[in-house]
Amino acid sequence: QSRLSESGGGLVQPGESLRLTCTFSGPTLNYYAMGWFRQAPGREREGISCISSNGGTTQYDDSVKGRFTIARDNAKKEVYLEMSNLTPGDTAVYYCAGEPRFDDSNYCDRTVGEYRYWGQGTQVTVSS
Repeated sequence: QSRLSESGGGLVQPGESLRLTCTFSGPTLNYYAMGWFRQAPGREREGISCISSNGGTTQYDDSVKGRFTIARDNAKKEVYLEMSNLTPGDTAVYYCAGEPRFDDSNYCDRTVGEYRYWGQGTQVTVSS
């Protein structure tokens, strides 16, 4: 059973916003670097954002920079992806992923292979 689960996806019109939530069911999220990924039909899974365990480091893919914001609340064991000004090109299944990094609280990476734990994904569809 996955430790991570995503929620908040849905169908929106271009220009609208959505907030995705990733909930962690393990004992603590404090040591996990977290990432958000997406996969559109016929395309590879791509890393769009990540956040370090201490929240001090964030990264964004150029395709979402300025429109998406990643955040985390370790006390609630949740990670968020605020998405604004959505376009049809953002249509995909969105996944959160986590990797414990006890050695580096500033670690953040958007590479698929760097994460062992994955949620089941939530569909985001942007269409008029």
